[in-house]
Formats: sequence, structure tokens, C-alpha cells
Amino acid sequence: MNSLAIFQVMSVTAAVLLIIVLLLVAGLIGYLTAWYYAKSVYTPVIKKLEDEKAQLNRQVSALKDDIIRFKGKIADLEKKVDDLDKDVSEREIEISRKNDIISGLENELNTLRKKLKV
Repeated sequence: MNSLAIFQVMSVTAAVLLIIVLLLVAGLIGYLTAWYYAKSVYTPVIKKLEDEKAQLNRQVSALKDDIIRFKGKIADLEKKVDDLDKDVSEREIEISRKNDIISGLENELNTLRKKLKV
């Protein structure tokens, strides 16, 4: 009853200011309550997501290391392929030379056989 008597004694301006102050205080209490509730709910979720992010960053780092290592292996294998291609071309040249020698010897053999038959 006492509060009712206070409102009757107050002027309209004072009553409006009191209501606005009480609404602001109620809004502040509501905001802080919601903030603490959200903090308690989302803090574990955020922690879990940060842990997952750290784990994924470690995996990315490991994959980057793998990429570097595989690029090195690719370079080594490309060098081996180039060496083998060079070796194959040298051997093909050698084979063609030997085929030329063989065909020359066969021609010489045929001429000698013709001479023996005559």
C-alpha cells in the first residue's frame, strides 16, 4: 500500500521518469541474464569448435608437408625419366648403328658369295 501512496503523491513527470528508470533496469537485468545464459550454453560449443579448428590446422600443416615431400619425389622421378629417355635414345642410336653395320656386313657377305659362285 505504501508504494501506491508514493505514486499518488508524485507528479506525472516524476512517475514517468520512475517508470522509465524501472524499465531500463528491468531491460538491463534481462539482457545480462540472457548474456550469462548464452555464455554458459555456447562456451562448450565454442571450445569444441576451437579444438576442431586446431586439429584441422595441424592436418593442413601435415598435408602441406606431404605436398612438399611429394613434389621432391616428383622432381626426382622426372629426373629419372629424363635420364631413362636419354638412355633409350642413346641405345636406339646404337642399335641403328649396329643395324647399319649388320646390313653393310650382309651386303659384303652377299658380294663375297657372288664372287665365290662365279
